[in-house]
Amino acid sequence: MNQGFKYYLKIYLAIITQDIKSKMQYRMDFFISTLGMIATNLSGLISFWILFRSIPNIQGWDYHEMIFIYAFSLLAVTPVQLFFDNLWNINDKVLRGDFIVYCFRPLNIFFYYMSEVFDVKGLSQLIFGCLLLIYSWASLHIQITVVSILFLFVTLLGASLVMIGIMVLACSSAFWITNSTSVLVFMFKFKDYSKYPITIFNTVFRFIFSFLIPIGFIAFYPSEIFLRPKSTTILALASPVIGIAFFILAYFVWMYGARKYSGTGS
Repeated sequence: MNQGFKYYLKIYLAIITQDIKSKMQYRMDFFISTLGMIATNLSGLISFWILFRSIPNIQGWDYHEMIFIYAFSLLAVTPVQLFFDNLWNINDKVLRGDFIVYCFRPLNIFFYYMSEVFDVKGLSQLIFGCLLLIYSWASLHIQITVVSILFLFVTLLGASLVMIGIMVLACSSAFWITNSTSVLVFMFKFKDYSKYPITIFNTVFRFIFSFLIPIGFIAFYPSEIFLRPKSTTILALASPVIGIAFFILAYFVWMYGARKYSGTGS
């Protein structure tokens, strides 16, 4: 197990090093795309600032609590943008038949395909999200303890796995339909709802965002542990486990589709 991990880590570092080198040959593209991501994240922050200049809270959630949830969602979404950006290319690869290449290498297909692209500009979102989280954490006077920091990392991991799972499931549709990009775009847009408390939606959407398209676990439920420690729900406490389970489900669906593709030669 340990040797296998070292083997895959060595390969992964070699792959992303080459990918980063190739991207750095077009530095202006990287610079512009990074500025675009920063501008997008800033626009979300500005919208909150404008909104809370008119109202003191949204159904009991104040400005700094909303910023905390927003920052948490940015950090939870970042791993998808950093490590899984190649999922946006699967539709073309499957349709052209290029995906078959991944089926003949002595590597896990999922690992080999996803590791091929590393989105460097996602690092700007990581930094932005960290700064926002630190600001809101300090403004809300949340205690900094070993337990709170441990919970932060565990809940962020679970939240990231939920987002990864959502996108991997959407990506898997490429093995069965001819236009999976529209599915990816549709599912990716749901992340915009993750920066809001689930409680502001009606009962139907709360159910959808909790159990069907679980974006509530990207930020709201794990944030409850820090923002509402005295009224933390079982869903909040279970969010890391749900993240792991959802990712495993998405992984097996993707692998089933990939094996079906290689088996049929479609």
